[in-house]
Amino acid sequence: MESYAQALLYAIPFFLILLIFEISYGFFIKDQKHKVMDSVSSISSGFTNIIKDTLGLGIILVSYPLLLKYLAITEIKTSWVVWLIAFVAIDFASYWNHRLNHKVNIFWNQHVIHHSSEEFNLACALRQPISNIFGYFALLLIPAAVLGVPNEIIAVLAPIHLFAQFWYHTQHIGKLGWLEYIIVTPSQHRVHHAINPEYIDKNLAAIFCIWDRWFGTFQEELDDVPPQYGVLKPASTWNPVLINFQHFWRLTQDAWRTKSFKDKLRIWFMPTGWRPNDVKEKYPIKVIEDVYGFARYETSSSPLFDIYVIFQLLITVALLWFMFFNYSQIGIDGLLLFGTLVFVGIYGYTSLMDRKQHAVWIEVLRGGLGIAMILWTKDWFGINAYFEWGAWLVAIYFAITILGSIYFTFFEKNTSPSQLPA
Repeated sequence: MESYAQALLYAIPFFLILLIFEISYGFFIKDQKHKVMDSVSSISSGFTNIIKDTLGLGIILVSYPLLLKYLAITEIKTSWVVWLIAFVAIDFASYWNHRLNHKVNIFWNQHVIHHSSEEFNLACALRQPISNIFGYFALLLIPAAVLGVPNEIIAVLAPIHLFAQFWYHTQHIGKLGWLEYIIVTPSQHRVHHAINPEYIDKNLAAIFCIWDRWFGTFQEELDDVPPQYGVLKPASTWNPVLINFQHFWRLTQDAWRTKSFKDKLRIWFMPTGWRPNDVKEKYPIKVIEDVYGFARYETSSSPLFDIYVIFQLLITVALLWFMFFNYSQIGIDGLLLFGTLVFVGIYGYTSLMDRKQHAVWIEVLRGGLGIAMILWTKDWFGINAYFEWGAWLVAIYFAITILGSIYFTFFEKNTSPSQLPA
């Protein structure tokens, strides 16, 4: 976990620089692809994911070292060959894992967050799951294990493979000529994120588009079919924690409500979107039918509120970066507490973005607890060793959080969430 945290020390600034570049480019060409609430929600989703992963909050059903121990029949000696084989094996496994996520009800729950944005930009690339609690990806790496690819190489390449999927989440890059036949491009991935009937469940590859072409899931972006983004059952919230478990909650409700014992069991493993007939008739769920005219999710805002949520996002970036920088010094107990406070903060300010009344109490409680910890310890997880007044700066942040949540809940003119035409 610590090595992943160290990698994020460099990855987070890199991602933010690219995001700022895309936003700036859209501003200068007067074709902005970002909206404040949507992008803050997307980036915040990425933060929940890295908190979960860096703290090791999950259950590994089958580990790659275990498979390697019992399945390896050879060991590749040539260094560059083993790295190449490992990367291709990870990409192949990623394709089939992605395909499972799109085709099986229970697996869709851990992937829906990535498709939930109704925009398509670099920020939406950061919509990564916290609902993938059970780790089974190693099972898809059996070919690598049989060939004896060392675990250390897989451990190094896995995050690189993930980070390499960031760049093609953009609308500002057109088709790339002959590269379209080799790697996944922005054009291909726009198709993947689209809800147009022509594009659903297409282009599932991560790096090499050859898998889609070989296994029949490739679709070119069509000039006369502009991609429309989101999910057919809209999330209708900015809160990434809620989005992560919406589909699971629907499945649980359907499994409880259906009178068929067979359906109670098979609903989890049926194709994505399948529902028992008796439940489907009695409890209909609204699904987007007109992809060009559906209502996009919006909530009331103001320039001051936009500044406030961006402020919350930037402080969250700073807190997480400090946590990763000071990972070993903070210790496991401190990391769990630190991560929980940041996680609750994300839940709180994204609930405030949804204009939920309960958000103020979450934020007041979090802010009060943070200030109390600083008054008690006269520090904030060792930050004073780097900045003499570091803990008090964090205390000021918590005070702003308390005052801001109260103001935007009770004093700024507020309206309920609305749906605006696309």
